[in-house]
Amino acid sequence: MKEEAQLSDRVRLSRLIFLILACALVACIVVQTYIAGMAVFNAPSHWITHVNFVHIFEFIPLLLIIFAFTGRLPKGTGWLSFALFGLIYFQYFTANLPAAGALHPVMALALILLSIFTAKRAYRSYTVRK
Repeated sequence: MKEEAQLSDRVRLSRLIFLILACALVACIVVQTYIAGMAVFNAPSHWITHVNFVHIFEFIPLLLIIFAFTGRLPKGTGWLSFALFGLIYFQYFTANLPAAGALHPVMALALILLSIFTAKRAYRSYTVRK
């Protein structure tokens, strides 16, 4: 029998939590981008919301790393989670260093693509038969 066919309840739960968190991260990044658009195209007063909203989801990648380990997900999944964590924190530097400011929206694109890829990978891992 394959290892995937004998997943424990703890592993399945960890994979489910990873999937939920990965999807939540995608949603948060979309909302964060929307808030930035509101600040650019509607009212600059939305910048404070953009700045504060990141604090709601900035630690999700750390939780993803933990649940990638407890869910016995492929090693690459943990590294993807670590990359998401690094990209979110690199965003702080691009937002606060004038010379790097142009990278901020480009990195947002990388964040959304990487988070979608991670969520898809989490879904495939979770749907493995018991």
